[in-house]
Amino acid sequence: MTSTSTRPWLGTYPEGVPADISAGPYRSLVQLLEESFRQHAQRTAYSFMGKDITYAETDSLSEAIAAYLQSLGLTKGDRVALMMPNVPQYPVAVAAVLRAGLVVVNVNPLYTPRELEHQLNDSGAKAIFILENFAHTLAQCLARTDVRHVILTAMGDRLGLLKGTLVNHVVRHVKKMVPAYQLPQAVRFNEALARGTRLTLKRPDIRPDDVAVLQYTGGTTGVSKGAVLLHSNIIANALQSEAWNAPAMKTIPAGQQPTSVCALPLYHIFAFTVNMMLGLRMGGKVILIPNPRDLKAVLKELSRHTFHSFPAVNTLFNGLVHHPDFHTVDWSHLKVSLGGGMAVQSAVAKLWLEKTGCPIVEGYGLSETSPSACCNPVTSHTFSGTIGVPIPGTWLRCLDDDGNDVAPGQPGEIAIKGPQVMAGYWQRPDETAKVMTADGYFKTGDIGVMDAQGFFRIVDRKKDMVLVSGFNVYPNEVEEVVASCPGVLECAAVGIPDHKTGEAVKLVIVKQDPDLSEAQVRSFCQANLTGYKQPKVIEFRSDMPKTPVGKILRRELRDKKPAPMYLHPPTMSVASAQ
Repeated sequence: MTSTSTRPWLGTYPEGVPADISAGPYRSLVQLLEESFRQHAQRTAYSFMGKDITYAETDSLSEAIAAYLQSLGLTKGDRVALMMPNVPQYPVAVAAVLRAGLVVVNVNPLYTPRELEHQLNDSGAKAIFILENFAHTLAQCLARTDVRHVILTAMGDRLGLLKGTLVNHVVRHVKKMVPAYQLPQAVRFNEALARGTRLTLKRPDIRPDDVAVLQYTGGTTGVSKGAVLLHSNIIANALQSEAWNAPAMKTIPAGQQPTSVCALPLYHIFAFTVNMMLGLRMGGKVILIPNPRDLKAVLKELSRHTFHSFPAVNTLFNGLVHHPDFHTVDWSHLKVSLGGGMAVQSAVAKLWLEKTGCPIVEGYGLSETSPSACCNPVTSHTFSGTIGVPIPGTWLRCLDDDGNDVAPGQPGEIAIKGPQVMAGYWQRPDETAKVMTADGYFKTGDIGVMDAQGFFRIVDRKKDMVLVSGFNVYPNEVEEVVASCPGVLECAAVGIPDHKTGEAVKLVIVKQDPDLSEAQVRSFCQANLTGYKQPKVIEFRSDMPKTPVGKILRRELRDKKPAPMYLHPPTMSVASAQ
């Protein structure tokens, strides 16, 4: 159906944007990749630290790595973890894993050994690609996993002999960013590449409903689990995004290659689909930013390029627009500034528009939706403060607690249906059943309101999740970790407003040991939780507010006057996960 009475948002679509989308000619992501490799062979696919990697090079490198993976005995459907920041090895490894018929398991490089062990074991990963900067983490938990093959890479491995050697020396010995580790069984990325070039890739039969990616998330509860994203899910979302961006991107002058800035980490589904997969589909160039926390370096890199698309989160937009070097970049070619991951603040959007001339269009999505589900029209001239309207082929509803539709203008849980919605949670049918309706809608846990034109606005969160710079933090996980800290009797984690990260984690503790200090708790959290999950505020109390049956009332802890901020809390920027 295309009626605006059933889908009022269709009336807001820019001219030329279709109501629905199909997977087009693609049977799998491999078909999409290989078509782009052929059609755009001489174009630059990725730019990294002054080095350009063409589509043809990405093709040959990934084919060799794919053949190497098959030579290890890995067979169709086996899972392979990727634990790297935005370096060229990442998209090469993604293409290799998929071309070998295997499944990508995206891993946050800053995970602690505990977090990494859980994800490797839950996914059943048999191999891992990892940047040496994080090898010490893997070394601490590898023996307790089923991973038998480790492909180890370094920051400069694809920068050529001279520059690569220099970069690796600086990273290892000057900046001392590679802690000591022992992984005697590891094979170096370039060695795997050399072996693979002597092998022949056996092309598996890959179908639309085969699993492409396990994208780990807390979902609507605190249990970390893999959203099962099929080849068809990610193809659909790349094509939906292409169609949605088209009214702006078609204004790129002839002869200019569509270019996007990839400052968000590729292990995050936002960058994975909207930068990497969409970039490949369009024959575009992707500027890889390995550390977006270093704003000076980001702006220096961007000053070398002409670019048209910039997906980011509010904290990155805000940090850049207030940086003294912002003016050194030519922003005049920018066609789409896409805000996602967390709410975009109107003050940031206003300043961004003033300084770049390109309005931020805010969107909405989740790991479970590959991720894009909603977005403001790219032809917008003002910031709406909404999450926009459903993108082509996507249906949104607001449901009450009984699963019935609420009236327009009334708050309800946002539920999403479309070709980009996951197949379910990896090996967790019970968790899948909690979030999927009988008619195929995914219940997000976010409370929203739809207006008469079909624009949606988030008004609350049904779940207790804390959103820190676009990254999900689940109180259950934080509490489980802190409860095992010696000296803790009870604990609760809640979200509090934070001007830099949107929200931050506040930890409330009842002591068992009266001598337990804040420093001890922080040290324990640093050892067991990655940066953005660590508490910014720690409050000690004599007791917890509870229901009559003994359940801790998190909402009451949130509503209490915030405890004083500490002078040296762990900080988190958009990419502390980098």
